[in-house]
Amino acid sequence: MPSFPDVPAARLPGLLRSMPKAELHMHIEGSLEPELIFALAHRNGLTLPYPSVESLRAAYAFTDLQSFLDIYYAGAGVLQTEQDFYDMGMAYLRRAAADHVLRTEMFFDPQTHTARGVTMDTVIRGLHRACVDGAALGVSAEIILCFLRHLSEREAFETLEQALPFRDLFIGVGLDSSELGHPPEKFARVFARCRELGLHLVAHAGEEGPPAYVWSALDVLKVERIDHGVQSVHDAALMRRLAQDRIPLTVCPLSNLRLCVFPSLQAHNLGALLDAGLVATVNSDDPAYFGGYVNDNYTQTFAATGLNARQAYTLARNSFEASFAQASQKRHWIAQLDAAFAQAAL
Repeated sequence: MPSFPDVPAARLPGLLRSMPKAELHMHIEGSLEPELIFALAHRNGLTLPYPSVESLRAAYAFTDLQSFLDIYYAGAGVLQTEQDFYDMGMAYLRRAAADHVLRTEMFFDPQTHTARGVTMDTVIRGLHRACVDGAALGVSAEIILCFLRHLSEREAFETLEQALPFRDLFIGVGLDSSELGHPPEKFARVFARCRELGLHLVAHAGEEGPPAYVWSALDVLKVERIDHGVQSVHDAALMRRLAQDRIPLTVCPLSNLRLCVFPSLQAHNLGALLDAGLVATVNSDDPAYFGGYVNDNYTQTFAATGLNARQAYTLARNSFEASFAQASQKRHWIAQLDAAFAQAAL
C-alpha cells in the first residue's frame, strides 16, 4: 500500500486525474454530447427541436430527476442504427481512456429504444462492438441492461426475453429512471429471474428515494451494488449493514448537485460515507448532461470537500474491488494504482 502522508496537497488534483480508476455508474445514453446528437440527427435525417448545439446545451438546466429525464429521453431519439450505438459507445470510451479509466461497466436503457422501433440486437450489438474495440484504448468495458422503473413489471419481463438471445453480450441488469413512487419491490420477480440466469444485479436506490428503497434493493432484489445510495446516511442501521456486508455504493457527486440532491458540493456526504467504512466509489452518471466526466467528479468534489490523498486511494481501490471483473484483473489494476500513489509520493 502506498505512503499517503508524503503526497503533497498541491499534487492531489493531478493525481486524481492520472490515477487508475474504474467507473461503475455511467448511463451510455447520458454521454451523448450535443455535438454528437446533432451529428446523428443529420446522419439519420432527423430534425431536432433546437436550432443549434449551443441552444441544446443551454437546455441542460434541471431542477430534479424528472426534468432531466424528459430531455434525456428526447436526446436518445437520434439513436437509430447499430453504428449510432457504436459511435456513442466509442465516444465515451475515448473520454474514459483520457481519464485513466481502466474498467467501465456501462448502463444502457433498451426500453428507451425498443419503444421507438429500434430492435434489441441493434442496441446490444452496437454497444458490444464498442466494448470490444475499447480494449485497444486500454479500457476493459462491459454493459449492464437497465429496466426503466416507471414502466411495468410486465414490460421489464418482455425486455428481458428480448435480450436473452444476447445473454453473452451483457453481464448484468440494473434498475433506473424515476425513483420516487417506484420502489424496488415492484420488480422483485424480474430480478429473481435474472438471478436464476446468473446475471449480476444492481439497482438505483436512495438518490431521491428514502433509505427504505435501499433496504428493499438489498433484501428483496438482492442486489450486489447500490447505485447512488446517498440517502442511506439517514438510517444508522442501514449504514451498519452496508459497511458490514461491504455493499458498494456508486456515488455520482456532480449528478447529485445538478439534480438538487445536495445544495452544494461542499454539502455532499461522500466523506461521511467513507468515514463510516462504506465501499463508496465516484462516478459520472450522465456526464454530458451533468457537467463532467469521472475526473471532473473527482477533482471538483475533492476541491469542494477537502478530501485527501488517502481517501482518493480508497475511492479508486473501491472502484476496482466493486467491479464485476475477474479477481486476477482486479489485483493487476490495484497494483497499478499502488504504483501511481507511490510515484506521487516521491
